[in-house]
Amino acid sequence: MLDFPRWKIISISLLMAFGVMMSLPSLFFGESHKYWPSFLPDETINLGLDLSGGSHILLEAEPADVAETRLETMEESVVAEMRRASPRIGIGEVSRRDGTLSFLVRDSTQVDAAREAILPLTTGAGLTGQRDWDIEVRDDTRFVLTQTDAGLDNAVDAAMETATDVIRRRIDAMGTREPTIIRQGDTRIVVQVPGLENPEALKELLGKTAKLEFKLVDLQADPNGVAAGRAPVGSQVFPYPDNPTGSPNIAVKRLGGITGDKLTDAQPGKDPENNQDVVNITFNSEGGRKFADLTSKNVGRPFAIILDGVVLTAPNILVPILAGSAQISGSFTAESAGQLSIALKSGALPVDLKVVEERTVGPDLGADSIRKGMIAAIIGTAAVLAFMVVTYGRFGFYANIALALNLFLILGIMAIFNATLTLPGIAGFILTVGSAVDANVLINERIREERRRGRRIIQAIEVGYKEASRAIFDANITNVIAGVLLFLFGSGPVRGFAVVLIIGICTSVFTAVVVTRMLVAIWVRKKRPQELVI
Repeated sequence: MLDFPRWKIISISLLMAFGVMMSLPSLFFGESHKYWPSFLPDETINLGLDLSGGSHILLEAEPADVAETRLETMEESVVAEMRRASPRIGIGEVSRRDGTLSFLVRDSTQVDAAREAILPLTTGAGLTGQRDWDIEVRDDTRFVLTQTDAGLDNAVDAAMETATDVIRRRIDAMGTREPTIIRQGDTRIVVQVPGLENPEALKELLGKTAKLEFKLVDLQADPNGVAAGRAPVGSQVFPYPDNPTGSPNIAVKRLGGITGDKLTDAQPGKDPENNQDVVNITFNSEGGRKFADLTSKNVGRPFAIILDGVVLTAPNILVPILAGSAQISGSFTAESAGQLSIALKSGALPVDLKVVEERTVGPDLGADSIRKGMIAAIIGTAAVLAFMVVTYGRFGFYANIALALNLFLILGIMAIFNATLTLPGIAGFILTVGSAVDANVLINERIREERRRGRRIIQAIEVGYKEASRAIFDANITNVIAGVLLFLFGSGPVRGFAVVLIIGICTSVFTAVVVTRMLVAIWVRKKRPQELVI
Protein backbone atom coordinates (compact mmCIF):
# COMPACT_ATOMS: atom_id res chain seq x y z
CA MET A 1 0.00 0.00 0.00
CA LEU A 2 2.87 2.42 0.78
CA ASP A 3 5.04 1.30 -2.10
CA PHE A 4 4.97 4.26 -4.50
CA PRO A 5 7.38 3.88 -7.44
CA ARG A 6 8.93 6.99 -8.91
CA TRP A 7 6.83 6.87 -12.10
CA LYS A 8 3.63 6.90 -10.08
CA ILE A 9 4.77 9.85 -7.96
CA ILE A 10 5.73 11.80 -11.10
CA SER A 11 2.43 10.96 -12.81
CA ILE A 12 0.31 12.09 -9.86
CA SER A 13 2.38 15.24 -9.43
CA LEU A 14 2.02 16.16 -13.12
CA LEU A 15 -1.73 15.53 -12.95
CA MET A 16 -2.06 17.81 -9.94
CA ALA A 17 0.07 20.49 -11.60
CA PHE A 18 -2.09 20.31 -14.73
CA GLY A 19 -5.26 20.68 -12.66
CA VAL A 20 -3.84 23.72 -10.87
CA MET A 21 -2.75 25.29 -14.17
CA MET A 22 -6.20 24.79 -15.75
CA SER A 23 -7.90 26.47 -12.77
CA LEU A 24 -5.73 29.60 -12.75
CA PRO A 25 -7.40 31.41 -15.72
CA SER A 26 -10.77 31.16 -13.97
CA LEU A 27 -9.40 32.24 -10.60
CA PHE A 28 -7.13 35.14 -11.45
CA PHE A 29 -7.30 36.14 -15.12
CA GLY A 30 -11.01 36.00 -16.00
CA GLU A 31 -12.11 36.07 -19.63
CA SER A 32 -9.71 38.76 -20.83
CA HIS A 33 -6.52 36.64 -20.33
CA LYS A 34 -4.57 39.87 -20.57
CA TYR A 35 -1.68 38.63 -18.45
CA TRP A 36 -2.06 34.92 -19.17
CA PRO A 37 0.62 33.43 -21.49
CA SER A 38 -0.84 32.78 -24.93
CA PHE A 39 0.86 29.39 -25.30
CA LEU A 40 -0.99 27.97 -22.27
CA PRO A 41 -4.59 26.69 -22.23
CA ASP A 42 -6.99 29.54 -21.44
CA GLU A 43 -10.32 27.75 -20.84
CA THR A 44 -12.40 29.34 -18.11
CA ILE A 45 -15.53 28.51 -16.18
CA ASN A 46 -18.65 30.20 -17.51
CA LEU A 47 -20.91 31.96 -15.05
CA GLY A 48 -24.60 31.13 -15.12
CA LEU A 49 -27.49 33.52 -15.47
CA ASP A 50 -27.83 33.99 -11.71
CA LEU A 51 -24.17 35.05 -11.39
CA SER A 52 -23.39 37.02 -14.56
CA GLY A 53 -26.86 38.33 -15.41
CA GLY A 54 -28.54 37.83 -18.76
CA SER A 55 -31.88 37.12 -20.38
CA HIS A 56 -34.57 34.63 -19.40
CA ILE A 57 -37.29 33.79 -21.94
CA LEU A 58 -40.13 31.30 -21.68
CA LEU A 59 -41.53 30.08 -25.01
CA GLU A 60 -44.80 28.22 -25.47
CA ALA A 61 -46.10 26.21 -28.45
CA GLU A 62 -49.67 25.72 -29.59
CA PRO A 63 -50.48 22.03 -30.28
CA ALA A 64 -53.14 23.11 -32.80
CA ASP A 65 -50.32 24.29 -35.10
CA VAL A 66 -48.81 20.80 -35.07
CA ALA A 67 -52.20 19.28 -35.89
CA GLU A 68 -52.67 21.65 -38.85
CA THR A 69 -49.18 20.91 -40.17
CA ARG A 70 -49.83 17.17 -39.95
CA LEU A 71 -53.05 17.59 -41.90
CA GLU A 72 -51.28 19.48 -44.67
CA THR A 73 -48.47 16.92 -44.84
CA MET A 74 -50.94 14.03 -44.90
CA GLU A 75 -52.91 15.66 -47.72
CA GLU A 76 -49.80 16.03 -49.86
CA SER A 77 -48.80 12.42 -49.12
CA VAL A 78 -52.27 11.06 -49.97
CA VAL A 79 -52.42 12.95 -53.27
CA ALA A 80 -48.91 11.74 -54.18
CA GLU A 81 -49.75 8.10 -53.33
CA MET A 82 -52.94 8.17 -55.37
CA ARG A 83 -50.99 9.48 -58.38
CA ARG A 84 -48.25 6.86 -57.99
CA ALA A 85 -50.72 3.99 -57.75
CA SER A 86 -50.95 1.68 -60.77
CA PRO A 87 -53.51 2.14 -62.12
CA ARG A 88 -53.82 5.73 -60.93
CA ILE A 89 -56.57 6.27 -58.34
CA GLY A 90 -58.76 9.26 -59.08
CA ILE A 91 -59.86 11.30 -56.04
CA GLY A 92 -61.83 14.51 -55.51
CA GLU A 93 -63.51 16.72 -52.92
CA VAL A 94 -60.40 16.85 -50.71
CA SER A 95 -61.09 18.85 -47.54
CA ARG A 96 -59.56 19.46 -44.12
CA ARG A 97 -61.76 20.21 -41.15
CA ASP A 98 -61.59 19.81 -37.33
CA GLY A 99 -58.49 17.67 -37.35
CA THR A 100 -59.69 15.36 -40.13
CA LEU A 101 -58.80 14.89 -43.78
CA SER A 102 -61.47 13.59 -46.14
CA PHE A 103 -61.52 12.79 -49.85
CA LEU A 104 -63.72 10.95 -52.33
CA VAL A 105 -62.57 8.01 -54.46
CA ARG A 106 -64.25 8.45 -57.82
CA ASP A 107 -64.24 4.76 -58.76
CA SER A 108 -65.81 2.55 -56.11
CA THR A 109 -63.82 -0.46 -57.37
CA GLN A 110 -60.59 1.27 -56.27
CA VAL A 111 -61.58 1.73 -52.60
CA ASP A 112 -59.56 -1.28 -51.44
CA ALA A 113 -56.57 -0.18 -53.47
CA ALA A 114 -56.85 3.31 -51.98
CA ARG A 115 -56.86 1.86 -48.45
CA GLU A 116 -53.77 -0.22 -49.21
CA ALA A 117 -52.03 2.90 -50.54
CA ILE A 118 -52.92 5.00 -47.48
CA LEU A 119 -52.20 2.44 -44.77
CA PRO A 120 -48.37 2.78 -44.96
CA LEU A 121 -48.77 6.53 -44.32
CA THR A 122 -49.98 5.77 -40.80
CA THR A 123 -47.64 4.48 -38.11
CA GLY A 124 -47.74 3.44 -34.49
CA ALA A 125 -47.91 6.27 -31.95
CA GLY A 126 -44.92 5.54 -29.75
CA LEU A 127 -45.49 2.64 -27.35
CA THR A 128 -49.21 3.24 -26.95
CA GLY A 129 -50.28 0.43 -29.28
CA GLN A 130 -52.44 2.88 -31.21
CA ARG A 131 -51.92 4.27 -34.71
CA ASP A 132 -51.39 7.96 -35.28
CA TRP A 133 -54.32 8.15 -37.75
CA ASP A 134 -57.70 6.41 -37.86
CA ILE A 135 -58.90 5.47 -41.35
CA GLU A 136 -62.64 5.27 -41.92
CA VAL A 137 -64.68 4.72 -45.10
CA ARG A 138 -68.06 6.45 -45.20
CA ASP A 139 -70.78 6.13 -47.84
CA ASP A 140 -68.71 3.44 -49.60
CA THR A 141 -66.31 5.85 -51.35
CA ARG A 142 -65.42 8.67 -48.92
CA PHE A 143 -62.27 8.25 -46.82
CA VAL A 144 -61.97 10.14 -43.53
CA LEU A 145 -58.57 10.24 -41.80
CA THR A 146 -58.68 11.41 -38.18
CA GLN A 147 -55.70 12.22 -35.98
CA THR A 148 -55.69 10.14 -32.82
CA ASP A 149 -54.90 11.71 -29.46
CA ALA A 150 -51.91 9.42 -29.04
CA GLY A 151 -50.64 10.33 -32.49
CA LEU A 152 -51.02 14.05 -31.87
CA ASP A 153 -49.32 13.81 -28.47
CA ASN A 154 -46.44 11.92 -30.04
CA ALA A 155 -46.17 14.52 -32.82
CA VAL A 156 -46.21 17.41 -30.33
CA ASP A 157 -43.45 15.76 -28.29
CA ALA A 158 -41.33 15.23 -31.41
CA ALA A 159 -41.98 18.81 -32.54
CA MET A 160 -40.88 20.18 -29.15
CA GLU A 161 -37.68 18.10 -29.21
CA THR A 162 -36.91 19.39 -32.70
CA ALA A 163 -37.76 22.97 -31.66
CA THR A 164 -35.37 22.70 -28.71
CA ASP A 165 -32.55 21.59 -31.03
CA VAL A 166 -33.33 24.36 -33.53
CA ILE A 167 -33.28 27.01 -30.79
CA ARG A 168 -29.96 25.69 -29.53
CA ARG A 169 -28.44 25.92 -33.02
CA ARG A 170 -29.73 29.47 -33.47
CA ILE A 171 -28.30 30.66 -30.17
CA ASP A 172 -24.98 28.92 -30.84
CA ALA A 173 -24.81 30.72 -34.20
CA MET A 174 -25.05 34.03 -32.32
CA GLY A 175 -21.77 33.20 -30.58
CA THR A 176 -23.37 33.07 -27.12
CA ARG A 177 -21.63 30.79 -24.66
CA GLU A 178 -23.31 28.24 -22.43
CA PRO A 179 -27.02 28.99 -22.87
CA THR A 180 -29.50 26.94 -20.85
CA ILE A 181 -32.22 25.51 -23.08
CA ILE A 182 -34.58 23.02 -21.46
CA ARG A 183 -38.14 21.83 -21.94
CA GLN A 184 -40.66 22.69 -19.27
CA GLY A 185 -43.78 20.57 -19.34
CA ASP A 186 -45.21 19.39 -22.65
CA THR A 187 -45.34 22.62 -24.65
CA ARG A 188 -42.86 25.07 -23.10
CA ILE A 189 -39.15 25.77 -23.53
CA VAL A 190 -37.03 27.80 -21.10
CA VAL A 191 -34.14 29.77 -22.62
CA GLN A 192 -31.53 31.43 -20.41
CA VAL A 193 -28.61 33.26 -22.02
CA PRO A 194 -25.96 34.51 -19.57
CA GLY A 195 -24.38 37.87 -20.34
CA LEU A 196 -27.11 38.97 -22.75
CA GLU A 197 -28.87 41.95 -21.22
CA ASN A 198 -30.88 43.03 -24.28
CA PRO A 199 -33.29 40.24 -25.19
CA GLU A 200 -34.93 41.96 -28.15
CA ALA A 201 -32.68 40.46 -30.84
CA LEU A 202 -32.91 37.08 -29.14
CA LYS A 203 -36.71 37.25 -29.01
CA GLU A 204 -36.91 38.19 -32.66
CA LEU A 205 -34.63 35.31 -33.65
CA LEU A 206 -36.33 32.69 -31.49
CA GLY A 207 -39.83 33.82 -32.39
CA LYS A 208 -39.16 33.47 -36.13
CA THR A 209 -40.49 30.12 -37.28
CA ALA A 210 -38.41 30.41 -40.48
CA LYS A 211 -40.76 28.20 -42.46
CA LEU A 212 -39.63 28.83 -46.03
CA GLU A 213 -41.75 27.74 -49.01
CA PHE A 214 -41.54 28.09 -52.78
CA LYS A 215 -44.94 27.82 -54.47
CA LEU A 216 -46.29 28.57 -57.92
CA VAL A 217 -48.56 31.60 -58.25
CA ASP A 218 -52.13 30.79 -59.31
CA LEU A 219 -52.57 32.96 -62.40
CA GLN A 220 -56.21 31.85 -62.86
CA ALA A 221 -57.39 33.20 -59.49
CA ASP A 222 -59.86 36.06 -59.49
CA PRO A 223 -57.95 39.21 -58.46
CA ASN A 224 -60.94 40.65 -56.62
CA GLY A 225 -61.47 37.43 -54.66
CA VAL A 226 -57.77 37.20 -53.84
CA ALA A 227 -57.73 40.82 -52.63
CA ALA A 228 -60.67 39.93 -50.36
CA GLY A 229 -58.81 36.86 -49.05
CA ARG A 230 -60.79 34.24 -51.01
CA ALA A 231 -58.81 31.48 -52.71
CA PRO A 232 -60.07 29.16 -55.47
CA VAL A 233 -60.14 25.41 -54.95
CA GLY A 234 -56.61 23.98 -54.81
CA SER A 235 -55.01 27.32 -53.93
CA GLN A 236 -54.44 29.44 -50.86
CA VAL A 237 -54.01 33.13 -50.19
CA PHE A 238 -50.99 34.70 -48.49
CA PRO A 239 -50.34 38.35 -47.64
CA TYR A 240 -47.93 40.10 -50.02
CA PRO A 241 -46.92 43.49 -48.55
CA ASP A 242 -44.65 44.43 -51.48
CA ASN A 243 -46.99 43.32 -54.27
CA PRO A 244 -46.30 45.57 -57.29
CA THR A 245 -49.94 45.24 -58.37
CA GLY A 246 -51.08 46.93 -55.17
CA SER A 247 -53.14 43.96 -53.99
CA PRO A 248 -52.45 43.05 -50.35
CA ASN A 249 -52.64 39.32 -51.12
CA ILE A 250 -51.53 36.75 -53.66
CA ALA A 251 -52.89 33.28 -54.49
CA VAL A 252 -50.54 30.30 -54.81
CA LYS A 253 -51.00 26.62 -55.59
CA ARG A 254 -51.45 24.74 -52.33
CA LEU A 255 -49.57 21.60 -53.37
CA GLY A 256 -46.45 20.88 -55.40
CA GLY A 257 -44.06 23.43 -53.88
CA ILE A 258 -40.69 23.09 -52.15
CA THR A 259 -40.06 23.66 -48.46
CA GLY A 260 -37.04 25.07 -46.69
CA ASP A 261 -36.13 21.78 -45.01
CA LYS A 262 -34.19 20.98 -48.20
CA LEU A 263 -31.65 23.76 -47.51
CA THR A 264 -28.02 23.08 -46.65
CA ASP A 265 -26.79 26.66 -46.32
CA ALA A 266 -27.97 30.26 -46.13
CA GLN A 267 -25.71 33.32 -46.17
CA PRO A 268 -26.42 37.06 -46.16
CA GLY A 269 -25.15 38.93 -49.17
CA LYS A 270 -25.63 41.80 -51.60
CA ASP A 271 -27.49 41.82 -54.91
CA PRO A 272 -24.85 42.85 -57.50
CA GLU A 273 -27.46 44.67 -59.59
CA ASN A 274 -28.93 47.01 -56.97
CA ASN A 275 -26.69 46.42 -53.91
CA GLN A 276 -29.69 45.45 -51.79
CA ASP A 277 -29.33 43.04 -48.91
CA VAL A 278 -30.35 39.49 -49.84
CA VAL A 279 -30.02 35.95 -48.50
CA ASN A 280 -28.30 33.39 -50.72
CA ILE A 281 -29.55 29.83 -50.16
CA THR A 282 -28.27 26.43 -51.27
CA PHE A 283 -30.37 23.26 -51.57
CA ASN A 284 -29.31 19.71 -50.86
CA SER A 285 -29.29 17.18 -53.72
CA GLU A 286 -32.98 16.32 -53.34
CA GLY A 287 -34.04 19.94 -53.02
CA GLY A 288 -31.84 20.92 -55.94
CA ARG A 289 -33.50 18.33 -58.16
CA LYS A 290 -36.98 19.45 -57.14
CA PHE A 291 -36.09 23.12 -57.61
CA ALA A 292 -34.60 22.41 -61.04
CA ASP A 293 -37.71 20.42 -62.01
CA LEU A 294 -40.04 23.17 -60.76
CA THR A 295 -38.24 25.96 -62.63
CA SER A 296 -37.74 23.88 -65.80
CA LYS A 297 -41.44 23.08 -66.16
CA ASN A 298 -42.65 26.59 -65.36
CA VAL A 299 -40.41 28.98 -67.30
CA GLY A 300 -42.17 32.31 -67.71
CA ARG A 301 -44.48 31.76 -64.71
CA PRO A 302 -44.09 33.53 -61.36
CA PHE A 303 -43.40 31.62 -58.18
CA ALA A 304 -43.75 32.98 -54.66
CA ILE A 305 -41.09 32.84 -51.95
CA ILE A 306 -43.01 32.60 -48.68
CA LEU A 307 -41.49 33.03 -45.22
CA ASP A 308 -43.63 32.36 -42.16
CA GLY A 309 -46.87 32.83 -44.09
CA VAL A 310 -45.86 36.13 -45.75
CA VAL A 311 -44.77 36.43 -49.39
CA LEU A 312 -41.38 38.14 -49.65
CA THR A 313 -41.25 38.26 -53.43
CA ALA A 314 -42.84 36.58 -56.45
CA PRO A 315 -40.38 36.77 -59.37
CA ASN A 316 -40.89 35.23 -62.81
CA ILE A 317 -38.89 32.14 -63.68
CA LEU A 318 -36.81 33.45 -66.57
CA VAL A 319 -34.65 30.36 -67.09
CA PRO A 320 -34.40 26.95 -65.40
CA ILE A 321 -32.36 27.16 -62.20
CA LEU A 322 -30.22 24.03 -62.25
CA ALA A 323 -27.36 24.93 -59.87
CA GLY A 324 -29.29 24.11 -56.70
CA SER A 325 -29.08 27.66 -55.34
CA ALA A 326 -31.33 30.69 -55.23
CA GLN A 327 -31.57 34.20 -53.84
CA ILE A 328 -34.18 35.61 -51.46
CA SER A 329 -34.77 39.33 -51.76
CA GLY A 330 -37.09 41.65 -49.92
CA SER A 331 -37.02 44.64 -47.62
CA PHE A 332 -33.95 43.38 -45.77
CA THR A 333 -31.38 45.25 -43.77
CA ALA A 334 -27.93 43.80 -43.13
CA GLU A 335 -29.04 42.78 -39.63
CA SER A 336 -32.35 41.20 -40.71
CA ALA A 337 -30.64 39.34 -43.57
CA GLY A 338 -28.10 37.97 -41.11
CA GLN A 339 -30.80 36.86 -38.68
CA LEU A 340 -32.80 35.21 -41.47
CA SER A 341 -29.74 33.32 -42.67
CA ILE A 342 -29.14 32.03 -39.11
CA ALA A 343 -32.78 30.99 -38.82
CA LEU A 344 -32.75 29.20 -42.18
CA LYS A 345 -29.44 27.42 -41.53
CA SER A 346 -30.55 26.19 -38.12
CA GLY A 347 -33.79 24.84 -39.62
CA ALA A 348 -37.41 25.83 -39.43
CA LEU A 349 -39.27 25.50 -36.17
CA PRO A 350 -41.84 22.72 -36.56
CA VAL A 351 -44.28 24.73 -34.43
CA ASP A 352 -44.84 28.42 -33.72
CA LEU A 353 -43.41 29.55 -30.39
CA LYS A 354 -44.72 32.55 -28.49
CA VAL A 355 -42.92 34.44 -25.74
CA VAL A 356 -45.06 34.12 -22.61
CA GLU A 357 -42.50 35.34 -20.08
CA GLU A 358 -39.30 37.34 -20.23
CA ARG A 359 -37.03 39.00 -17.74
CA THR A 360 -33.57 40.47 -17.64
CA VAL A 361 -31.25 39.69 -14.74
CA GLY A 362 -28.63 42.32 -14.00
CA PRO A 363 -25.05 41.42 -13.03
CA ASP A 364 -25.26 43.19 -9.64
CA LEU A 365 -27.11 40.32 -7.99
CA GLY A 366 -24.59 37.86 -9.40
CA ALA A 367 -21.63 39.88 -8.14
CA ASP A 368 -23.15 40.00 -4.67
CA SER A 369 -23.79 36.25 -4.77
CA ILE A 370 -20.20 35.57 -5.82
CA ARG A 371 -18.87 37.79 -3.04
CA LYS A 372 -20.98 36.12 -0.37
CA GLY A 373 -20.18 32.70 -1.79
CA MET A 374 -16.46 33.45 -1.63
CA ILE A 375 -16.79 34.62 1.98
CA ALA A 376 -18.62 31.42 2.90
CA ALA A 377 -16.04 29.31 1.06
CA ILE A 378 -13.11 31.06 2.75
CA ILE A 379 -14.61 30.78 6.23
CA GLY A 380 -15.62 27.16 5.72
CA THR A 381 -12.26 26.18 4.25
CA ALA A 382 -10.31 27.93 7.01
CA ALA A 383 -12.37 26.20 9.71
CA VAL A 384 -11.87 22.79 8.10
CA LEU A 385 -8.13 23.35 7.67
CA ALA A 386 -7.72 24.40 11.30
CA PHE A 387 -9.77 21.45 12.58
CA MET A 388 -7.76 18.89 10.60
CA VAL A 389 -4.36 20.23 11.76
CA VAL A 390 -5.42 20.46 15.41
CA THR A 391 -7.01 17.01 15.42
CA TYR A 392 -4.59 14.94 13.33
CA GLY A 393 -1.32 16.90 13.24
CA ARG A 394 0.90 15.89 10.32
CA PHE A 395 -1.81 13.69 8.82
CA GLY A 396 -4.22 16.62 9.05
CA PHE A 397 -1.69 18.78 7.24
CA TYR A 398 -1.52 16.22 4.42
CA ALA A 399 -5.31 16.17 4.30
CA ASN A 400 -5.29 19.95 3.95
CA ILE A 401 -2.90 19.73 1.00
CA ALA A 402 -5.24 17.21 -0.60
CA LEU A 403 -8.19 19.51 0.06
CA ALA A 404 -6.50 22.47 -1.62
CA LEU A 405 -5.55 20.35 -4.61
CA ASN A 406 -9.11 19.05 -4.74
CA LEU A 407 -10.49 22.59 -5.06
CA PHE A 408 -8.07 23.36 -7.90
CA LEU A 409 -9.01 20.11 -9.65
CA ILE A 410 -12.71 20.91 -9.49
CA LEU A 411 -12.17 24.31 -11.07
CA GLY A 412 -9.75 22.90 -13.64
CA ILE A 413 -12.11 20.12 -14.77
CA MET A 414 -15.03 22.54 -15.01
CA ALA A 415 -12.86 24.87 -17.12
CA ILE A 416 -11.78 22.04 -19.44
CA PHE A 417 -15.40 21.16 -20.19
CA ASN A 418 -16.53 24.81 -20.30
CA ALA A 419 -19.00 24.03 -17.54
CA THR A 420 -21.27 26.72 -16.17
CA LEU A 421 -21.08 27.74 -12.52
CA THR A 422 -24.40 28.77 -11.01
CA LEU A 423 -25.41 29.88 -7.53
CA PRO A 424 -26.48 26.32 -6.57
CA GLY A 425 -23.13 25.24 -8.02
CA ILE A 426 -21.37 27.46 -5.49
CA ALA A 427 -23.42 25.72 -2.80
CA GLY A 428 -22.22 22.38 -4.14
CA PHE A 429 -18.67 23.72 -4.20
CA ILE A 430 -18.83 24.74 -0.54
CA LEU A 431 -20.45 21.43 0.38
CA THR A 432 -17.53 19.65 -1.28
CA VAL A 433 -15.10 21.50 1.00
CA GLY A 434 -16.75 19.99 4.05
CA SER A 435 -17.24 16.51 2.64
CA ALA A 436 -13.78 16.30 1.01
CA VAL A 437 -12.08 15.60 4.33
CA ASP A 438 -14.56 12.88 5.35
CA ALA A 439 -12.39 10.26 3.70
CA ASN A 440 -9.31 11.45 5.57
CA VAL A 441 -11.20 11.41 8.84
CA LEU A 442 -12.14 7.77 8.23
CA ILE A 443 -8.57 6.88 7.26
CA ASN A 444 -6.97 8.67 10.21
CA GLU A 445 -9.40 7.23 12.74
CA ARG A 446 -8.81 3.76 11.35
CA ILE A 447 -5.02 4.24 11.67
CA ARG A 448 -5.53 5.34 15.30
CA GLU A 449 -7.57 2.24 15.95
CA GLU A 450 -4.96 -0.05 14.44
CA ARG A 451 -2.24 1.59 16.56
CA ARG A 452 -4.30 1.01 19.69
CA ARG A 453 -4.54 -2.65 18.73
CA GLY A 454 -0.74 -2.82 18.81
CA ARG A 455 0.15 -2.82 15.11
CA ARG A 456 3.41 -1.31 13.99
CA ILE A 457 3.42 2.09 12.32
CA ILE A 458 3.70 0.90 8.70
CA GLN A 459 1.20 -1.92 9.27
CA ALA A 460 -1.27 0.48 10.92
CA ILE A 461 -1.01 2.92 8.03
CA GLU A 462 -1.40 0.19 5.39
CA VAL A 463 -4.39 -1.42 7.10
CA GLY A 464 -5.95 1.97 7.83
CA TYR A 465 -5.88 3.01 4.17
CA LYS A 466 -6.93 -0.42 2.91
CA GLU A 467 -9.91 -0.91 5.22
CA ALA A 468 -11.13 2.69 5.17
CA SER A 469 -10.96 2.84 1.37
CA ARG A 470 -13.72 0.25 1.08
CA ALA A 471 -16.16 2.33 3.09
CA ILE A 472 -15.06 5.49 1.28
CA PHE A 473 -15.71 4.06 -2.17
CA ASP A 474 -19.06 2.53 -1.17
CA ALA A 475 -20.32 5.77 0.36
CA ASN A 476 -19.21 7.97 -2.52
CA ILE A 477 -20.57 5.67 -5.23
CA THR A 478 -24.04 6.15 -3.76
CA ASN A 479 -23.46 9.92 -3.73
CA VAL A 480 -22.40 9.86 -7.39
CA ILE A 481 -25.54 7.91 -8.29
CA ALA A 482 -27.65 10.53 -6.53
CA GLY A 483 -25.78 13.30 -8.36
CA VAL A 484 -26.27 11.62 -11.75
CA LEU A 485 -30.01 11.29 -11.12
CA LEU A 486 -30.19 14.96 -10.12
CA PHE A 487 -28.42 15.89 -13.36
CA LEU A 488 -30.62 13.69 -15.56
CA PHE A 489 -33.99 14.65 -14.10
CA GLY A 490 -33.35 18.09 -12.63
CA SER A 491 -33.77 21.51 -14.21
CA GLY A 492 -31.13 24.23 -14.65
CA PRO A 493 -30.25 25.16 -11.02
CA VAL A 494 -30.44 21.55 -9.84
CA ARG A 495 -28.25 20.40 -12.72
CA GLY A 496 -25.67 23.07 -11.83
CA PHE A 497 -25.53 21.75 -8.28
CA ALA A 498 -25.28 18.15 -9.55
CA VAL A 499 -22.37 18.93 -11.89
CA VAL A 500 -20.22 20.42 -9.12
CA LEU A 501 -21.25 17.66 -6.73
CA ILE A 502 -20.29 14.83 -9.10
CA ILE A 503 -16.96 16.40 -10.04
CA GLY A 504 -16.22 17.21 -6.39
CA ILE A 505 -16.94 13.67 -5.20
CA CYS A 506 -14.65 12.11 -7.81
CA THR A 507 -11.77 14.52 -7.20
CA SER A 508 -12.11 14.44 -3.41
CA VAL A 509 -11.90 10.63 -3.33
CA PHE A 510 -8.82 10.71 -5.56
CA THR A 511 -7.01 13.37 -3.57
CA ALA A 512 -8.05 12.01 -0.15
CA VAL A 513 -7.08 8.41 -0.86
CA VAL A 514 -4.32 8.57 -3.49
CA VAL A 515 -2.60 11.92 -2.92
CA THR A 516 -2.49 11.73 0.88
CA ARG A 517 -1.27 8.12 0.73
CA MET A 518 1.53 9.25 -1.60
CA LEU A 519 2.53 12.03 0.80
CA VAL A 520 2.45 9.66 3.78
CA ALA A 521 4.48 7.05 1.87
CA ILE A 522 7.16 9.62 0.97
CA TRP A 523 7.36 10.80 4.60
CA VAL A 524 7.56 7.26 6.05
CA ARG A 525 10.20 6.19 3.52
CA LYS A 526 12.41 9.21 4.28
CA LYS A 527 11.97 9.63 8.06
CA ARG A 528 11.33 6.08 9.23
CA PRO A 529 9.38 7.38 12.28
CA GLN A 530 9.52 5.39 15.51
CA GLU A 531 6.37 6.99 16.90
CA LEU A 532 3.14 8.04 15.20
CA VAL A 533 1.32 11.11 16.51
CA ILE A 534 -2.17 11.14 15.03
